[in-house]
Amino acid sequence: MKLPSLPKLMDRSDVTDEQWTAIEPLLPKQAQGPGRPRTDDRKTLNGILWVLRSGRSWQDMPLEYGSRITCWRRFKSWSADGTWDRIWAALLHQLDAQSKQDWSRAFLEGNFVPTKKGNAPLRRSRRPNGLD
Repeated sequence: MKLPSLPKLMDRSDVTDEQWTAIEPLLPKQAQGPGRPRTDDRKTLNGILWVLRSGRSWQDMPLEYGSRITCWRRFKSWSADGTWDRIWAALLHQLDAQSKQDWSRAFLEGNFVPTKKGNAPLRRSRRPNGLD
């Protein structure tokens, strides 16, 4: 039985040309070496955004975004090296320069609620759901 394909949500998650122009210089550059060429960063970013916006698992990501494992690895890499922080800061700066950021409704950190004493620490999976 063939399962129906999921909608792409292109109008909600794919970056526009204008957004890509702002984001591309903030992504880490990879040295071209021997082996397989690097997957297109824009395609990979759109796959990551699809998962984040839809709340679906990496396994559900539409095939037009490429390999779900590549998207997941790039997401983890960009999280570890501060890429997401740089993008966030640059876009906030751009919004502020255009007077489009309402600072009275913004906050910098969402980890302000302490856990109750005695709770076991959370364990994080090393691989996304369905890819073990």
